[in-house]
Amino acid sequence: MGKGYNAAIASNPYIVGSFACIGGGLFGLDISSMSAVLNNNAYKNQFGNPGSNAQGAIVAAMPAGSLVGALIVSYLADKIGRKKSIIISGWVWVVGSILQCAAVDRGMLVVGRVISGLAVGLASASVPLYQSEITAPAIRGRIVSMQQWSVTWGILLQYFIQFGCSYINGVASFRIPWGLQMIPAIILSLGMLVFPESPRWLMDNNREEEALTILADLHGGGNADDELVQLEFAEIREQVHFERTEGAKSYLDLIKPGIFRRVGLGCALQMWSQLSGMNIMMYYIVYVFQGAGLTGRRGNLIADSVQYVLNVVFTVPAIIYIDKWGRRPLLLAGTLLMGFWLMLVGGLQGGFGEWGVVDGAPVWVITGHDSVTKGVIVCSYLFVCSFAITMGPVSWTYPAEIFPMRVRAKAVSVATATNWLFNFALAWAVPPGLATIAYKTYFIFGTFNFAAFIHIFFCFPETAGRTLEEIEEVFNQGHVFTAWNIKRDVGKKTLKDVVGKETDSQDHDYPEKA
Repeated sequence: MGKGYNAAIASNPYIVGSFACIGGGLFGLDISSMSAVLNNNAYKNQFGNPGSNAQGAIVAAMPAGSLVGALIVSYLADKIGRKKSIIISGWVWVVGSILQCAAVDRGMLVVGRVISGLAVGLASASVPLYQSEITAPAIRGRIVSMQQWSVTWGILLQYFIQFGCSYINGVASFRIPWGLQMIPAIILSLGMLVFPESPRWLMDNNREEEALTILADLHGGGNADDELVQLEFAEIREQVHFERTEGAKSYLDLIKPGIFRRVGLGCALQMWSQLSGMNIMMYYIVYVFQGAGLTGRRGNLIADSVQYVLNVVFTVPAIIYIDKWGRRPLLLAGTLLMGFWLMLVGGLQGGFGEWGVVDGAPVWVITGHDSVTKGVIVCSYLFVCSFAITMGPVSWTYPAEIFPMRVRAKAVSVATATNWLFNFALAWAVPPGLATIAYKTYFIFGTFNFAAFIHIFFCFPETAGRTLEEIEEVFNQGHVFTAWNIKRDVGKKTLKDVVGKETDSQDHDYPEKA
């Protein structure tokens, strides 16, 4: 038995894969911890009534920290393991939450958000990495996509806590929710102690027996002789042998032929997920509905909460069917739908809105058109549903499974860092954008979605149902702009194929890890 984890828990791949998702929930907690206070007078008074640029900077502080955290994973996950990286992220989050909860001015709040962002960056890169390496191919997409579901739950739970606390007078209305968000991080860090390490990382660190035991517990009901277990074990060992003969791991490996293309795909998908416009609908939904003509703080909070509930509910079909439907169909359908709904929102805003003043600030707002206001709200809901069932889960799953083990930690961290780079830029840019070009902001993001559709159609091959090692065969074909033409059975191996290769190379010494 591997040291440090409970065998009964480790035998259930769903429990092992889904518990780490609490790390994704931290990101969700942050989103609604900000969106729900944008029209909270106690928050405004405490932090000097921040304008659009200042509020954008406060929100952007978290993804700025996340960018750094995601890059750190490239070293940390290889050095100390995937499991310990997740544990560390939880404790860093606790420190950031304490600073936010106690913040007395913008500077202290920003520092707390940067530190919390560091934790989110660590978790957002290491959790999908851990999940992809510890789950069987048949359920890998389902488990990794639960990362996105945990984000939606974090958003929802924190939002309702904020909603309840909004009836409290004074600074407790936002300090209590900011303090309570430490609890999931503590549960994550303590709970991960009883879960196993990634068998692929163990194999890469000369702990083969422990790796085989974990694979048997997770994928073979404890039977180390199970065919799937033996196939995975043989493939991982073959891959480790090959990668060690290639020399020490380096960032330069990311620009080698065959790898650079995949780094580009991983980074691009994370970029497109941010440019889809979901940032507007999550961080700044208060501003969106305000511009639609929805007035009254309570009515706005209720409308927002419906959106967050839909986000949770419509992620479920993706979790259940992502491995059956495939990654490409979901991405292609999602980008088209999201582009359509955003164009419609922009058209309604542009056709029926005008500049007005809300809460002392200039706002492009729809007034006197109740049906149009409802139409904008419905389109916003449909946009979120489209993201939740397509781009949301797949944007975490795809980058976590397309890289060889040799560069997986570094490549996933770079791809995730791209997510946070664009998250940072958009979190800061959207409030000034809505305050200056108003409804045209939606046209910009709608166009991004249509551009993403074209890129995905030509360049993103299907990866569903393949082991991480079989995906190597898919990308080794060299097809760059003909991704639609790669069949699902390409790269499939049997135990005989892998064992045959090992027999051919058994005269070679197994290189030690440097």
